[in-house]
Amino acid sequence: VYLLFQGLRQISQRTISTASRRQLENRVPEKQKLFQEDNGIPVYLKGGLMDALLYRVTMGLSVFGKADTKIFILWYHSNMPGVSS
Repeated sequence: VYLLFQGLRQISQRTISTASRRQLENRVPEKQKLFQEDNGIPVYLKGGLMDALLYRVTMGLSVFGKADTKIFILWYHSNMPGVSS
């Protein structure tokens, strides 16, 4: 138990230094310029390749989910004659 408290005391006495942290560059003005540029590209695709990929995957999953739901409803009603919609 003593060793546990000794370790906790040692940790609590350490000073936290932020001097060694790397300063990040402010890139907000660059991004604002990119997204406010009037070049005919929709804002949800202006981020580049990853935005286009994310958009296509999301739309594909949405269309697949909608089609899958419709197919299930048609199958369910064709196999359950006593159920009305």
